[in-house]
Amino acid sequence: MSTTARMITALIAAVLLGLTSSRVAPEATLTLATIFQTIGKLWLNALQMTVVPLVAALVVLAVSNAEHAAASGRMTRKALTVFLVLLVFSATLTAILAPLLFNLAPRSETLMHALVGPGSADAAKTAAPAATDWFTNIIPTNAIAAAANGTMLSLVVFALFFGFALTRIEASRAARLTEVVQAVADTMIVIVRWVLAVAPIGVFALVFAVTAKTGLDMVSALAIYIAVSIVLYVLATLSMYVVVFVAGRDRVSAFARGIIPAQTVAVSTQSSLASLPAMLQVAAKSLGHPLRVPSLVLPMAVSLFRLTSPVQYIVVASFIAWTQGVHLGPVQMLVAVLLAVVVSLGSVGLPGQASFIATNLPITNAMGLPVEPLGVLLAVDTVPDVFATLGNVTGDLAATSVVAKGEACDAPADPST
Repeated sequence: MSTTARMITALIAAVLLGLTSSRVAPEATLTLATIFQTIGKLWLNALQMTVVPLVAALVVLAVSNAEHAAASGRMTRKALTVFLVLLVFSATLTAILAPLLFNLAPRSETLMHALVGPGSADAAKTAAPAATDWFTNIIPTNAIAAAANGTMLSLVVFALFFGFALTRIEASRAARLTEVVQAVADTMIVIVRWVLAVAPIGVFALVFAVTAKTGLDMVSALAIYIAVSIVLYVLATLSMYVVVFVAGRDRVSAFARGIIPAQTVAVSTQSSLASLPAMLQVAAKSLGHPLRVPSLVLPMAVSLFRLTSPVQYIVVASFIAWTQGVHLGPVQMLVAVLLAVVVSLGSVGLPGQASFIATNLPITNAMGLPVEPLGVLLAVDTVPDVFATLGNVTGDLAATSVVAKGEACDAPADPST
């Protein structure tokens, strides 16, 4: 049984046992819930301990990879620009709509305390910092202190500076240091895989504790999270047809018909990488793009570009804010948009569930929200993931259509040769 299947099984078992035991023996269940919440917290702490070095390493590597790609030609720079614009677009769209959608649903005060504990909930409901405080804290006075305190926004900014500076030093030294940074990232991923091996235990403990205290409020809240995620993934996917209409090479009707085979592979495999051969076939044959365009843009898109990643990060943060009764102001949402774009560029190579905590925690942390609910959301996020993959593949092909606009068709083969 896969890790995903085991986590979903643990989630369902925790919900059923939590609901049943809270009715049969409520006092004993509350005691048991406290014990399980401690176990779940230990598991979540084990995931969190890798986040600071992993995120810093991934941002440095993303900057280095993008810089090297941009130096390789005009079409590559055009593709990188398209990726960046589309990521900002999807993040901004989600930042506007996610809080609105969550606020349409009733919120449980009991769930607020059960998800994070009374102390964390009270801390989360404090007033948001002034705009001047947000901006003055973006650049850390001490990068080591920012890492030690888990101040993710400052840490990411330092990693951006470090990554850009790394591309400006002598090539052989930069290569050696990049190897070290890559080794740090690889080592952290190994630790994450070890922790994820016991994920069903952590998920069971966290979900049982919350369900035992809140009952059906927990189930309804997770259903709302899944529904909002799917709605925004689908909306991001549909917006790519508008992008093709406004800035792409193809007619929307031809684009919609042509990409269906690649979308089918995406839905069945839930993997953008596994969909790459189908995307190449669709772009070159069905859409008739010059072969050099998809041959360059699509592998780069799979390596650097994931349209729905910012959607996930901001939906997660908005859900946590909703459960805690926290209003996210314009400055917080601006920080979320920018940070979501940066983190998404560095997260594409992360395997499976290893990316969830590492990529969502920086945005949640930067917005001043508690991170405890991430462990619960890790289990249920596999449900809307099929829609995320569909959006990513559609976004890859839409970006290819935009880059292909204005590019001359391939010269026909010379029949005399």
